[in-house]
Amino acid sequence: MNANNIIKGAVFDMDGLMIDTEKLYLLYWKKAAADFGYDMKDEHVYAIRSLARKYSIPMLKSFFGEDFPTEEVRARRTELINAHIEKNGIDLKKGLFELLNWLNDHGVKLAVATATPRERATLYLRKINALDLFDTVVCGDMIANGKPDPDIYLTAARELDLPPEQCAAFEDSPNGIKAAHAAGCHAIMIPDMTPPDDEITPLLSAVYPDLAQAISYFEGRV
Repeated sequence: MNANNIIKGAVFDMDGLMIDTEKLYLLYWKKAAADFGYDMKDEHVYAIRSLARKYSIPMLKSFFGEDFPTEEVRARRTELINAHIEKNGIDLKKGLFELLNWLNDHGVKLAVATATPRERATLYLRKINALDLFDTVVCGDMIANGKPDPDIYLTAARELDLPPEQCAAFEDSPNGIKAAHAAGCHAIMIPDMTPPDDEITPLLSAVYPDLAQAISYFEGRV
């Protein structure tokens, strides 16, 4: 087997990839902004998906002006999402545990690489009974440069004690794919709200409609 094709680790984004929360971010970003008098549209939310704060804050201010209260709106959004999840639970993305269990059975090391802060990421992973399946969880508040920079994937690979080239990286968003590709991982997209476009397609190692179908990517590579 070509050494470049060997995969020993798999790194997962969380929101929109493992759990069906991107629809909540879309809904509650807009509602939180409206609570402060701003008319946030779908395209504004799509633009900041998976972005580190140092990128999302200036982008939001470019949309709504320098006076846009980014941290207050973000805190309100989080409050609304947490209330929704407390009442309704968290929906899983199709095929999640089928893929995770297959990878565990085949000795593939597992990590999470999410822009979500550690406290909330841990809470969500615990709620879906997935936290113990992962060898490490790397969150946006644990690194200096978040997505689309590669740092979070480089950190996850390092914590798995693997070179990035031996890690598959699962993402649903363009900014996440940019980070995974820049790190040197096998960038696999499971589209959620947006399909891969002409900019993202050349960065992809594969694209699948759901997580379970991605098992085929690992056959002959682990």
